[in-house]
Amino acid sequence: MDPFNVLFVDDEIEFLETLLKRMKKRDLQASGVKSGEQALEFLDQNRVDVVVLDVKMPGMDGIQALREIKKLHPLIEVVMLTGHASVEVAIQGMELGAFDYLMKPVDIDDLLYKVQDAYKKKAIHQKKILRR
Repeated sequence: MDPFNVLFVDDEIEFLETLLKRMKKRDLQASGVKSGEQALEFLDQNRVDVVVLDVKMPGMDGIQALREIKKLHPLIEVVMLTGHASVEVAIQGMELGAFDYLMKPVDIDDLLYKVQDAYKKKAIHQKKILRR
């Protein structure tokens, strides 16, 4: 698989740092920020293929961030992470264009596979656009 860039967005700093270390050990090009606002700034300045976005964050929550990401960067695939078993939030995220969602605590390999699948979907969309 081609190298691709993933942005992890989570306000739990220890979780975010651990996640980044584990993903980098799996040769993933991973970056992290602590808020939805920081994610939008990062996306304006960096090429990102997939965003892994926590749902519950202070300030701009994951649903608000998802809305903005999809409005400004429609080809970026977003995987939602939630520590709160909220089917309603998951459904709302999917309706707003999220690729999928996972529950915390998340198995690292499951997350890696989900991120890879999201990247494959983005790559297919980009190829279709380039053919036109």
